[in-house]
Amino acid sequence: MDKPETFNEKLQWLKLNDRDPRYTAMVDKVTAKNYAAKRLGKEYIVPTLGVYKSFDEIDFDSLPDRFVLKCNHDSGSVVICGVKDGFDREKARKTLTKGLKTDAFYWGREYPYRHVKRRILAEEYLEDGQQEIRDYKLMCFNGKVKCSFVCSDRFSAEGLCVTFYDRDWNVMPFERHYPRAKVPAERPLNYDKMVEFAERLSKGIAFLRVDFYEVGGRLYFGEMTFYPGSGWEEFTPEKWDVILGSWLDIGK
Repeated sequence: MDKPETFNEKLQWLKLNDRDPRYTAMVDKVTAKNYAAKRLGKEYIVPTLGVYKSFDEIDFDSLPDRFVLKCNHDSGSVVICGVKDGFDREKARKTLTKGLKTDAFYWGREYPYRHVKRRILAEEYLEDGQQEIRDYKLMCFNGKVKCSFVCSDRFSAEGLCVTFYDRDWNVMPFERHYPRAKVPAERPLNYDKMVEFAERLSKGIAFLRVDFYEVGGRLYFGEMTFYPGSGWEEFTPEKWDVILGSWLDIGK
């Protein structure tokens, strides 16, 4: 790939050529909290309840009635406990044990995950009265937020929706793999702070997606991602793959 032009092509180029040693700590959900706390403040970090090498290490008696368990190196191994008395431990064991065996580097050749020590992270349960907490994903191109997207309706009959917004929070006229939501999300109360924080974390980096939660009016850091969809998800219309690619300067 001598002359990558599209967004997806440039993400593949970055996988092969941009190997900053900081990136491992940034994608590890355990160490990313410390990384972000030093730059944003501890008050924006979801409290950690425990970190474990295996499911059998988890001391459930020490956990509160509500909590979240997730693997620190992937995007799908998440278990939510809303009421401890009804918590299905065996189902959680299968999900998290399978997650620990998943090699994120092998699957997508995303270099930052190659040296992540796989663990299970227990976090405080966040709620604000909604069925689901939306996460706001800000896409930073060479240190500047150019657009964002919101994942919603995960538990609906139609399934996951992904809606893109420009920097001024206007819905953008394209989709990426998933359909956009029928009803746009309201601009988050802390959007300006999200932009400020995302640009602070992405300074000096070609591309970085920074995720946040907004719960009860409070802002929380979520995670950082270098290759959304591993650089394989399609755009509709396809021209937007080229447009977003034009925003990303990889020095070629």
